[in-house]
Amino acid sequence: GSAMDGMRKCLAEEFSKIYVFNLRGNCRTSGEVRKKEAGNVFGPGSRTPIAVTILVKNPSHKGPAEIRYHDIGDYLSREEKLDILAQRHDLHNPELVWHKLEANSAGDWLNQRDPSFQSFLALGDKKDRENICTFFKPCFSNGLKTNRDHWCYNFSVSKLRNNIKKTIDFYNNQVNNIDKLKLSLKEVDISKELDLDSRKFSWDYQQKIDVVRSKRYKFSDQSIYTGLYRPFTKQNVYFNRQLNNRVYLLPDLFPTQDHENLIICLSGIGVTKEFSTIITNVIPDVQLQFNGQCFPRYHYEINNNQNGGSNSDQVIGDYIRHDAITDYILQICKNKYSIKITKDDIFYYIYGLLHSADYRRAFSADLKKTRPRLPLVERFDDFKAFSKAGRDLAGIHLNYEGAKAYGRVSLTGVEKGNFKVEKARFRSKIDKSIIYFNQDITISGIPLEAYDYVVNGRSPIEWVLERYQVKTDPSSGLKNDPNDWGQERGQPRYILDLILRVITVSLETVKIVQGLPKLSF
Repeated sequence: GSAMDGMRKCLAEEFSKIYVFNLRGNCRTSGEVRKKEAGNVFGPGSRTPIAVTILVKNPSHKGPAEIRYHDIGDYLSREEKLDILAQRHDLHNPELVWHKLEANSAGDWLNQRDPSFQSFLALGDKKDRENICTFFKPCFSNGLKTNRDHWCYNFSVSKLRNNIKKTIDFYNNQVNNIDKLKLSLKEVDISKELDLDSRKFSWDYQQKIDVVRSKRYKFSDQSIYTGLYRPFTKQNVYFNRQLNNRVYLLPDLFPTQDHENLIICLSGIGVTKEFSTIITNVIPDVQLQFNGQCFPRYHYEINNNQNGGSNSDQVIGDYIRHDAITDYILQICKNKYSIKITKDDIFYYIYGLLHSADYRRAFSADLKKTRPRLPLVERFDDFKAFSKAGRDLAGIHLNYEGAKAYGRVSLTGVEKGNFKVEKARFRSKIDKSIIYFNQDITISGIPLEAYDYVVNGRSPIEWVLERYQVKTDPSSGLKNDPNDWGQERGQPRYILDLILRVITVSLETVKIVQGLPKLSF
C-alpha cells in the first residue's frame, strides 16, 4: 500500500537482505480476489493480510537490500497455510522458491507503478491553483461523510425529517442544560454533564464543542436532499454542516436542491478493491466509492457581482455556474482533434476512458496508490468513440430507475401482490441465477453476464440485495425500511423492478465497455 512507501524505502536502505513470506488472508477484499486470499492464519478474527518478514543486517553489506519474496498461493484455507508453514519452516528449504524483487524509486516491491502513468495528464491537482494544467479545476471533492448515517440517511423522507427534528431537539436541550451551569469551556466535564445516550444523539467532536459554546441547531427542510448512498441505492439525506462530520466542497457542487450537476465518482487512494467509477446527479456519499473522489461537471459560487463572469458561465438564481473542465484541456483537445470539441465531449471522454479494461489493467497498481492520470488517444475517431461511450454509459447509470426491466427471467409468486422485502437473498453463494425476493416471489434465470459489471467491489444486483433490506441500527435503535422509498412514490414494486432494471443496466454496461477502442501502453 501507498502508506508504507517510506517504510519500505527505509527497510531497503538499512538491511542487507529481506525475505517476505506472504500468507495472504485479506478480508477487506471481495469477489474472486477475496476467494484467492482465502483463510487467515490468525483465524476469522483478523481481517488484515499477514506476512512473515525476515530482516537480515550484515555490517559489511553495501547498497540496497536484496529482496526475496514468496507467495503462499491462492485459495488456501487457514489449515492448509499452517501446514505449509510447518513443512517449510526453514528459510533454506528447497521447496521454497524465492523470487527476487527490484524496488522502484517509489518504494514499490510488488504491484509496481508504471512509469508511463506519470506522463499522462492529471485528472485534478489541488496543489496547483494558479497554473491549472489538468482535466478538472481544483474544485473536486470527497463524498459526504456524516459520521451518523443512521440519523442522516433514510429511505423515508418523513421518517428522516422526524429523526432529525428529534435529535436536534435533544441536542438543544443539552445546550440549555449546560447554559444553566454557567461553566466556562475549560470547566465543563462532558462525560458528566452531557447525556451521551446514543439512542438520543450521535455525538461527534464538533457537536461536543458546539454544545459547550451554546451553539443551537435549527432544522431546515431545505437540507433534505436525495443522495446516492451506495451504487444504485438512493436515500433521502440530511445535508447540513451542523449534523454532518464533513461536507468538503459539496456545497459548491450542490448549493441548493434546485442546482443540477453531474459528478464522476472514483475509487479513492488506498482502495483494496479494483478501481471503478460511477456517475451521479445527486449528493454522493464518501463510501459510494471507497473513500471516493468526486469530479463535477460544474461548480457554483454566490453571485456577488450580479454578472455571469466568462462566456461559459451561467447565472442560476443567486449563483454563478462555472465549468469545472479547464480551459487548458479544452484548448489541447481542440488543437489535437477538432475546433468543435466541447467541454461536454471531454467530460464524457473521461467517463468512457475510465471504464476501459485496457486502461484499468495496465495501471491497476497506480490507480490504487494515486489519483488517476489520463492519456489523450492519438486518433480523433477513438476520442469520439470514448466520448460517445461515456455519454451512453452516463445515460444508463444516471437513469437506472427508468431502465427497461429485464424480461428474460422467470417470476413466480407475483400474482400474490406481496412486494415487500425484508432481506432478499441468492439461492446460494455459488448460484446467483436465482433470487428469493421474499416468501412469495422468486426470480429465476438471471444471466451470469450481469455480474461482470462491478462497481466498488460488487455488481449492481449484489448492491441492491445488500442495501435494500430492513435494518435496525443497534446503537441508535433507528429503523431504515427500503420499502418506504417505493411506497412514498406510489411504486410498491420499486425494489423488485429495481433488480430487473439493474440487470438491464449491467448487461448494457458490459456491452458498451466491450465495444470501447483498444488501448496499448
